[in-house]
Amino acid sequence: MELDFDAFVLAASTADLADEPAARERADAIEFRMDLTDEPLTALEAYDGELPILATNRAEWEGGEASDDGRLETLAEATAFESVAAIDIELESILEGAAEGLLETARERGVSVVASAHDFEGTPTRNELVTTLTEAGKYADVAKLAVTAESKADTLALLSATEQLTSHGDTVATMAMGEVGSHTRAVAPVYGSKIGYAPVDPAEATAPGQYDLETLAELVATLG
Repeated sequence: MELDFDAFVLAASTADLADEPAARERADAIEFRMDLTDEPLTALEAYDGELPILATNRAEWEGGEASDDGRLETLAEATAFESVAAIDIELESILEGAAEGLLETARERGVSVVASAHDFEGTPTRNELVTTLTEAGKYADVAKLAVTAESKADTLALLSATEQLTSHGDTVATMAMGEVGSHTRAVAPVYGSKIGYAPVDPAEATAPGQYDLETLAELVATLG
């Protein structure tokens, strides 16, 4: 399976691949949160859904539940499954050199890479946002940045950075977490963000401020 990030991709986030049929009508992909399930590779082996998978094995230090012991190796194993079209790797892991082998494996297998960074404390300056996204884009097919908005000015900085990079031909995915920034999940695609995330079940949101899948799909379609 393949994922084309030239167009907007709506990813249904879940730790249970059995959710795929419920997501199929509105989503373009499944973000499989490997770190939130006990046997992720077994689940991938059994997967027979129609939607391609963006596999994420989020580290504890970046808001997930996976310890560093074997985390990247497990993600590398996931790239062997035909259903896995893309993987998410934390930018910090890349910059530290820990993900070098994983990046090489993904390239060899034709699996796209999303290099991600998350700020759960606030929103850096606009220049810092641009710098982080530019750095992530050096290593990945998509540079992803999620920040925590504390004001409307924060959301404007994020949207402005998104527009700037998109206009320069970079492929980015951006969003502001939290209540103040929740609208950016619907609005950022207007400015060029290429991935949106939403839970199939609103009660199972994997990040603060997420819309449910149906709502986000409708908002993006209306605004786009």
